Amino acid sequence: MKNGRDPLRTRSRILAAATAEFAHHGLGGARVDRIARRAGANKRMLYYYFGSKEDLFLAALEQAYAHIRSAEHELDLEHRDPREALKRLIEFTWNYYLEHPEFMTLLATENLHKGSHVHRSKRVQRLHSPLVDTLRDILRRGEREGLFRRGIDPVQLYISIAGEGYFYLSNRYTLSRIFDRDLMAPRALAARAGHIADMVLNAVRR
Repeated sequence: MKNGRDPLRTRSRILAAATAEFAHHGLGGARVDRIARRAGANKRMLYYYFGSKEDLFLAALEQAYAHIRSAEHELDLEHRDPREALKRLIEFTWNYYLEHPEFMTLLATENLHKGSHVHRSKRVQRLHSPLVDTLRDILRRGEREGLFRRGIDPVQLYISIAGEGYFYLSNRYTLSRIFDRDLMAPRALAARAGHIADMVLNAVRR
């Protein structure tokens, strides 16, 4: 089947084009015409596959969450030493944000809309459950081995891991000006990665 008539490929191209458009312009500034041109499709196909611009944005969000959760799964954290597993997740999260700025932009846009799209997505909720279970398992193994203190909430821990990187990168321009530092210089990024790992691991240590 030719690419132009392959429904899966057409849908995938539209979704990739939409992700780029939403990441650059936000939901309000995104234009269906530009998405269609970038995807090599017509507007009717967008509405056929996704229904509306709002639904297309939700599909882009769902795909973005699915991608990071899939990449996390490949880390094989369940079979690693608890300290190594936690450090690996911390490093992965930081590097993922650096390598996928569109993910952070989509999240920022969704938060401007008060999470209204994610709220109606059962898929996003399902995607996060395995991550919480994995973190809970790491913490419990660490407790049993006398490495981690007891009573750590895996959800709170993940928010802290994600937040330490997200705040730094999403505010890099203002923070660089305020502290007169280039926070995106390679040395600064490496220092930040080490700081996050040290702080989180010290926080959970028994």
